[in-house]
Amino acid sequence: SMSLREHALSLFRCAVGTVQPAPMLKRAVKLQGDGCPQLLVKGQAFPVKRDLYLVGFGKAVLGMAAAAEEILGDHLVRGIINVPLGIQKSLQRAGMQEMLLKPHSKIQVIEGAKNNLPDPEALKGAVAIQELAEGLTADDLLLVLISGRGGSALLPAPIPPILLEEKEKLTKMLASRGAAIQELNIVRKTLSLLKGGGLAQLAYPAQVVSLILSDVIGDPLDIIASGPTAASSHSVQDCLQILTKYNLLHSLPKSVETVLSSSPTKSTALGDYSHVCNIIIGSNTLALDEAKCQAEGLGYMTLILSTAISGEVGRVARLYCQLIQLVCLGFAGLGEGPLGDEVRGNLLQLVAELEIPCLNLPEFLQSLRGLGPERPICILAGGETTVQLQGTGKGGRNQELALRVGLGLHRAQAMEVSGSLRRCEILFLSGGTDGQDGPTEAAGAFCSPELVHEALQEGLDVEAVLGNNDSYTFFSQFQGGHHLLVTGLTGTNVMDIQVILIRAT
Repeated sequence: SMSLREHALSLFRCAVGTVQPAPMLKRAVKLQGDGCPQLLVKGQAFPVKRDLYLVGFGKAVLGMAAAAEEILGDHLVRGIINVPLGIQKSLQRAGMQEMLLKPHSKIQVIEGAKNNLPDPEALKGAVAIQELAEGLTADDLLLVLISGRGGSALLPAPIPPILLEEKEKLTKMLASRGAAIQELNIVRKTLSLLKGGGLAQLAYPAQVVSLILSDVIGDPLDIIASGPTAASSHSVQDCLQILTKYNLLHSLPKSVETVLSSSPTKSTALGDYSHVCNIIIGSNTLALDEAKCQAEGLGYMTLILSTAISGEVGRVARLYCQLIQLVCLGFAGLGEGPLGDEVRGNLLQLVAELEIPCLNLPEFLQSLRGLGPERPICILAGGETTVQLQGTGKGGRNQELALRVGLGLHRAQAMEVSGSLRRCEILFLSGGTDGQDGPTEAAGAFCSPELVHEALQEGLDVEAVLGNNDSYTFFSQFQGGHHLLVTGLTGTNVMDIQVILIRAT
């Protein structure tokens, strides 16, 4: 029989495979008919009356554009995409030809946003996209490809007379005063020609169809890549409130003052968006659903915990440890006693502290009840944790999460009276779907309580490793790096995925 590690790896690969640009687009988009062709997107039909144009921006857009051009064929008249600096070289080096455009492509590629910051190259691409959109007629169709990760930095178009560096400086000042990412995005959108629905408005009266790969918890259309084709739910008033909150109202560049004072104060959401259709074609949810089907095929009783796991990595690790303990108690027939009640209480408290949206824990715990040891269990989850850096080691949030879960389970094993954990084989995997976790070549790691036990036996101080944020060094040196998850660049990104596998021994 396959090992749990092989199963977990296979489930992770299956999840990522389902949101890779080519399969994702081919599932969602078809071109039908010759006389009056129609673009079919997830069952909705859009007639191609005259010309079909394509624009796109973000990290995964190159692969999406290559797949789209294959589907659209000669109907595509022209395209412009803005992608991260160096991405074509990286994909070439990784041997991922299918993510690159063909030599005589009708799509122009502009690379910019070095280090994910808006720069003159990204601005040049944004201006080209703006000009294309402004020239469209009612009979044209504009296909917009949006990849959340990096999408915002690749579409900078400050409202004149604001200069790119002025907008950047303001964003940096806000960030340094502790503004949250949502607040930064509201300010950016308000000062942008293309974000916050601007691109869709400029393309009017053409039909606009956006295909979106979401990297944001909950898939909010106006937040992904700052919502260039979605009605903004914020107004200039919201922007002014944020600038007031961080005491920046009196130190704004003249150009920003000019734009803010001449903008309408009511929300732009009242604009007409009847010519726009936004469709999410890839997300963490889609990836986990696919993995669930495969896990069931492998014989696992499979549950999806949440696609919105977020919070500090230590607390999230505790949440997973308690869940695993509860499953093992259930296997031992002790889930309904005082031990089970205590763990359930801890879980409810942790979930309340972490404030994870759309996680119905009571319902999830209900589905765990009565699950006996005859079938192994697979729990899937997704989202993105945060790490407070304290040390100088090498690692990433996924490797750190895996090691913390392994250590937590090892400790729980040492302390438990019932021995239920020791009678289970447990594997925990956490990985970034883009194939990168922090500054290392790993996407994440596999961990188990046995691995931590072995490391401690060999005199390794796992506590100290975590204190120094050095999980990568630990995993790469221990057992020859067998427990690192290394996938290489995947060409997609829907945040992180966790796989928990438990079977009775």
